[in-house]
Amino acid sequence: MTRPLTTASQRLALARARAQANPQTDALSEHTFLAQFAEPREWQVGPFAERPELRFDGRPWEDPWGIGWEVASLINSSLLPEGDRLHLFYRASPAKESLASRIGHAVLDADGTWQDDAANPLVWPTVEGEDLGVEDPKIYRAEGRYLLFYNGVFTVTDADRAQYPSPGYEVGDVGCDISVAESDDLRTWTKRGRVVDRDVSRLWAKGAVIPRDLDGNAVRIGGEYLMYLSEGCNGRLHVGRSTDLVSWSFAPCDYLDLTGFGDILHEVATAIVIDDRLVLDFFYESEGTWRAGQALYRLEDPFTARELARGGTLAWGGIVRWRGETMFAQGWDAPPGEAQVQLFVR
Repeated sequence: MTRPLTTASQRLALARARAQANPQTDALSEHTFLAQFAEPREWQVGPFAERPELRFDGRPWEDPWGIGWEVASLINSSLLPEGDRLHLFYRASPAKESLASRIGHAVLDADGTWQDDAANPLVWPTVEGEDLGVEDPKIYRAEGRYLLFYNGVFTVTDADRAQYPSPGYEVGDVGCDISVAESDDLRTWTKRGRVVDRDVSRLWAKGAVIPRDLDGNAVRIGGEYLMYLSEGCNGRLHVGRSTDLVSWSFAPCDYLDLTGFGDILHEVATAIVIDDRLVLDFFYESEGTWRAGQALYRLEDPFTARELARGGTLAWGGIVRWRGETMFAQGWDAPPGEAQVQLFVR
């Protein structure tokens, strides 16, 4: 049973966000990862270059909680093309990569003008499992409707850790759920709740990476939708299966082996379907350096990587094609204190 949040819980989340400082995440730059496309393979998606004239500049919001929250950083965005318009769903935070995030929406019109949604925030903390924020939207079109997956971030107690032990993946005092909201018009959204049960996540599952084509459509593989989980779940890779994108079942699946390529897989960012191939774009570590890479699969065998290559986008919200160009969005490189999203185009 879900419970409504309180103003006190939101004030605490905001205070923690403002006190948070992490030099590693503060230094994240999309240009750093794109520079790792040294010798791209024919099948790779990239490299990309920033298109400054497409930049989105956010505006102040009136936060529903009325606690002095303000937009300072826009990151980890997701794009969806709809005819001549391009929809942007973004994570808005009071500090870069902080807690207390909300999810906003803006639209780029055919004339090149951005319109920030007057109804923002689109998704904000309202129920149990979201007391520390909602973040990292991933938007999919499927069967005449839209599904917006996001991370709900919550406070973990000693009792939680006792109930859901995770010896293979350390969970501190912050947990992460994957949740989903549904809409048929991109304006009115209904939260459908958590999609990864905590018996599977063990208090941490991050990133609803579902194969998506360049038009923003979720793609069925073998007659069903797949979700690649790469963080949490007691340290095991898992794959989810669904027929409707709302109800999911999960099982362990070692779909990405970095032996001889990298030391640590941190997170799979996105799954791109182009013709008969599937490409996973992922975040990993090698020799103490954060890197981006890509893995090639056949659609008929989506769990066995045929090739691995250095260079990737870390486009957490996916890659799309709009008006003949392939692109993704990220806000890591905004000047300090400025709420911006850059678009990167191939």
